[in-house]
Amino acid sequence: MGVTIDEVRKVARLARLRFSAEDLEKLTGELNGILGHFEKLREVDVTGVEPAFRLLRRDNVLRRDAFEESLLPEDAVANAPDADGHRFRVPRFLPDR
Repeated sequence: MGVTIDEVRKVARLARLRFSAEDLEKLTGELNGILGHFEKLREVDVTGVEPAFRLLRRDNVLRRDAFEESLLPEDAVANAPDADGHRFRVPRFLPDR
C-alpha cells in the first residue's frame, strides 16, 4: 500500500503548500520509502514482548509552583527603547478598520 501523487497533492493543498511536479514526485517516492520501513517493522516477530509505553523511564520533571516577586512596572520598562509611563510602546500592527 503506497501513497499516490494525488494524495500527496491533496495533503499539500490542505497544508497550503505548493510544490512543483518534480517535487511532488520526489515527495511521493520519499513517503513510500518511509512506509516501506514500516512494512519491514510489521515483519518482526514480537510474540511475548511486553508493550512499552515509554522507552525511557522518567519521573515528573515539572517544578513546584512557587510565588516569586515580579518586577515593578517601572523596572520592567526601564530598558525599553520606547515606553509610555508603565507601558511598552510598539509600532501599530493592526490594520485600520
